Amino acid sequence: VSGVVQAVVESDSRLAAARNHTATHLLHEALRRILGDHVGQTGSLVAPERLRFDFSHFTALDAQQRRDIEAMVNERIRADMPVGTFEEDLERAKQMGAQALFGEKYDERVRVVKIGDYSLELCGGTHVTSTGQIGQFDFVSESGIAAGTRRAEALTGTEAAAVARHHRDLLEEIGHLLNANSEQLPRQIRDLLDRNRELEKNLSQARQRMA
Repeated sequence: VSGVVQAVVESDSRLAAARNHTATHLLHEALRRILGDHVGQTGSLVAPERLRFDFSHFTALDAQQRRDIEAMVNERIRADMPVGTFEEDLERAKQMGAQALFGEKYDERVRVVKIGDYSLELCGGTHVTSTGQIGQFDFVSESGIAAGTRRAEALTGTEAAAVARHHRDLLEEIGHLLNANSEQLPRQIRDLLDRNRELEKNLSQARQRMA
């Protein structure tokens, strides 16, 4: 049996993956700049809908560190920095400061991805041509997966925008239930919890008296 097979790249899916791949490089550099040079990539997942980045670090990130990392990545996205690739000798690329995946075996000639004057990494994957194409970066979570290894997960582009829209919808729904705007919600919820604790306390005392 013979025939013709035609391979077709789904452009939207490829572009979404490219956004996440370039954002992974931005995230890696932001982690290094904010946490220290000891940070190194230990693994990653780049999919059209999300990115996951495992890195060497010994403590959990606090809320301010996460905000700073997210802000740094988004600042580079808004700067619309050029993303370029070139081939170089492995040793020369390392001398230039290119980041490499720990434990990875590389050929003598390697592909280097350069993001403006911000990031330089060895990488053979697909990328956008400028950081502005990423749109936005949402640092979703950070957790420990092994001793000395942390995992960051994030969204970009349309996925990040969809989650932001979903969160706004939830706030609006909660605000409607409590008859409060988003700025008033924390106080309203605290008041409800305080009243609930007081009611539980009074109920417990009433049951004791009845007993």
